[in-house]
Amino acid sequence: MSVQVVTFGCRLNAAESEVIRREAERAGMSDTVVVNTCAVTAEAVRQARQTIRALRRERPSAKIVVTGCAAQTEPQSFAAMAEADRVLGNSEKLSAEAWARTRADFGVADAPKSLVNDIMAVKDTAPHLIEAVAGRARAFVQVQNGCDHRCTFCIIPYGRGNSRSVPMGAVVADVQRLVANGYGEVVLTGVDITSYGADLPGAPKLGALVKQILKHVPDLRRLRLSSIDSVEADRDLIDAFAGDARLMPHLHLSLQAGDDLILKRMKRRHLRKDAIAFCRDLRRLRPDIVFGADIIAGFPTETEAMFENSLSLIEACGLTHLHVFPFSPRPGTPAARMPQLPRAIVKERAARLRAGGARALRQYLDGEVGATRRVLIETEARGRTEHFTQVRLASPAEPGAIMDVTIAGHDGKQLIAA
Repeated sequence: MSVQVVTFGCRLNAAESEVIRREAERAGMSDTVVVNTCAVTAEAVRQARQTIRALRRERPSAKIVVTGCAAQTEPQSFAAMAEADRVLGNSEKLSAEAWARTRADFGVADAPKSLVNDIMAVKDTAPHLIEAVAGRARAFVQVQNGCDHRCTFCIIPYGRGNSRSVPMGAVVADVQRLVANGYGEVVLTGVDITSYGADLPGAPKLGALVKQILKHVPDLRRLRLSSIDSVEADRDLIDAFAGDARLMPHLHLSLQAGDDLILKRMKRRHLRKDAIAFCRDLRRLRPDIVFGADIIAGFPTETEAMFENSLSLIEACGLTHLHVFPFSPRPGTPAARMPQLPRAIVKERAARLRAGGARALRQYLDGEVGATRRVLIETEARGRTEHFTQVRLASPAEPGAIMDVTIAGHDGKQLIAA
């Protein structure tokens, strides 16, 4: 393999890795490993460094290029790694010119090791159209990048820049191309996709984009959204969930906490009651919808009572798929300067949140036994339902197919097909 991409982090990174592979190969890169990093937590950055060192041991002659959010926010530290041959910024990693320059620079003694520009100066997001997604049954389409919000715990705006959107026509064309190439499911991705369109002429919202895709790509069988900020969900988006079964009944919500004071200190834009009302109202319109959520454990100043408000949000919102993040102070963010909790308390609260999430998931899985679900086959042995619940298949199936599967049981984490 001439170009291998190792991807960390979000679905947007997964989508961009396809562009990275394509542009690097077009530039003539060979025997190259690209590490597309994540900066959301200190642990994610540590794992990226560990992987870079391991790759150098495994492939001593390969060129190692480091890119992604961690490379954007900490370029000097990655450039200082002897194992890394090149560091590319988040904008540069998608640029044909940057890859051509990288290839030309290899072998030049005094060539700069780092090519990372000011991400805040990037004003638009080009439609990096892709024909296929290597090794994946579903395709990811980037509709937006960056974030205009400044949550006190989050470093990502400094890795991604300000919010900018892909024009609606380009998104629809990309989805049409992927469906024509055989993909039955498409996932819309971005950093803050519910802020979609504010920078485009006429300021269309995410709901309008979703409706245009469903209207103009009638052969699309399943449309899915990545993580959304529920406070930004517009009326058209909610109507689309209620009115078109091709929009999958699963939403992953950026909730982060269930206590109003902690939400304020996080500089979030919703209250606890807003999150609960959103889940209740959308479930009324789409009774089969399931919700996942990101929740941070052990945010600075969080008391036991405040934590209990986050823990009880699992039941109050009816959350099924929980992503728990032990609070990790990121240098340069306001939360890193707030009074920190002892790490033992942070870990203990994270464990309790995960246990609560596991109980909620098991309860949901219990209710799925005996049901027949439409499953997108991801590998010969595994697929996912409309609700993004993993299913272990009873017999091999063709990846990419969508088929009816009867649920016979579960193991506490995934469904088991009959």
